[in-house]
Amino acid sequence: MNPARVWSILAILYFAFFSWYTSFGGPLTPEEIDGYVAELERVGQPPEAIEDIRGFLENDTGDDFVILNIVDAREPPLVVEGFPPAADAQEMSDRYMEFMYPALFARACHPVMVGSAAHRAVDLMGLEVEDIDVWDQGVLMRYRSRRDLMDILSNPAFAGRHEFKAAAIQKTIAFPLDPWFQLGDPRLVLALLFLVIGFAWQALRRG
Repeated sequence: MNPARVWSILAILYFAFFSWYTSFGGPLTPEEIDGYVAELERVGQPPEAIEDIRGFLENDTGDDFVILNIVDAREPPLVVEGFPPAADAQEMSDRYMEFMYPALFARACHPVMVGSAAHRAVDLMGLEVEDIDVWDQGVLMRYRSRRDLMDILSNPAFAGRHEFKAAAIQKTIAFPLDPWFQLGDPRLVLALLFLVIGFAWQALRRG
């Protein structure tokens, strides 16, 4: 295969990946926000949670963002009707997430970092909540856009699963970061990889 053909294939593959991984929709419009809020009300989200979400949506940048989650699992988890009583917190979390996993990955949303706690919190200031220093896991989850997140949360298939989250989690803190930056952006990594492949192919052909 000649180098020009290889470069063409690599360019097409990269363009396809870049188009899937990047949000081009721009910030949410007021009409879109009202629609998402109405859907959240329909599925029974608490009013205070809806107001928080509305504020988050009204400040949309149109770019990707991450949510930093820190979690303390409940062991043993609460019993949920119809679920095996011997289930552990991870099984409960998996049931809560079983709809979200395919919905997330279809929209280029994925974990950036996942880690288990090595020790209790080593630095706390201004906090007086009991056990606030004890956590099990930290997760940094990347979302392609706020529109993608709301498409997932407002899907009726997601309704009714909160009981599994409540059963599995003792306490959690989650907040969004936007703007954010990471050196290992897959778009950059893939571009560098394809450049290496393209130039290596050219070198082999010349050799």
